[in-house]
Amino acid sequence: MAKNRLTPKTRHLTRIVLGASIALGGSIAAVPAALADTPGQLPVAIPQVEISKTTETPLQAKAARLPKVTAAQVLRIAAKQVGVSENAQGGGTKFQSWYVSSPRARETVARDGGNVRAYANAPWCAMFVSWVGEQAGIRPTMGWDAYTVAHARWFKNNDHWGNAAKPGAVVYFDWNGGKSISGIDHVGFVKKDNGDGTISTIEGNTGNGRVEQRVRPKSQVVGYGYPVYAG
Repeated sequence: MAKNRLTPKTRHLTRIVLGASIALGGSIAAVPAALADTPGQLPVAIPQVEISKTTETPLQAKAARLPKVTAAQVLRIAAKQVGVSENAQGGGTKFQSWYVSSPRARETVARDGGNVRAYANAPWCAMFVSWVGEQAGIRPTMGWDAYTVAHARWFKNNDHWGNAAKPGAVVYFDWNGGKSISGIDHVGFVKKDNGDGTISTIEGNTGNGRVEQRVRPKSQVVGYGYPVYAG
């Protein structure tokens, strides 16, 4: 295939364009007078150039390749699990079985130590949240982890962390009322903000070892992670 070639005329125009002073922010770029006044040449008009800073986060970019899922759809998936209970050993749920068989289990063992089979009887609130994201088809924007602190940090590192109790948000708790991610004890989904200092939630691995709907005080909330939802 032939390479692109510049004619003497286009080489001259290229020098003019490259020598132009392009001002950003909506102003018109000016052509240097020495070039514009070159005998036998017409001034070359440089078009207005504007560069807008993108505000799209990495999770939003990933969401473009995923199914369009609403917060309401995710909450319906979570609500259908209400009543699922662990066994006497603290395991036996489908959420733990799924995590054990996932590649993420090997990754988190490499990070945190232990062995993959230990997840079969480990606390599973974060595994429940991760499982729901997988079922909804939006795991890349929901995240997946067995460790609540690491999962919260993932949201924060992806700029999807905040203090608003939005339906479908992933809510992280510190039972002592602390506000540090390192102190997180538990995780679930926000069902709604009750407007009275409490939120309604759907959580796995509650104090009864079940998936349950609860009402929690906001004073125990460390923060919220925001998956990318449609609508």
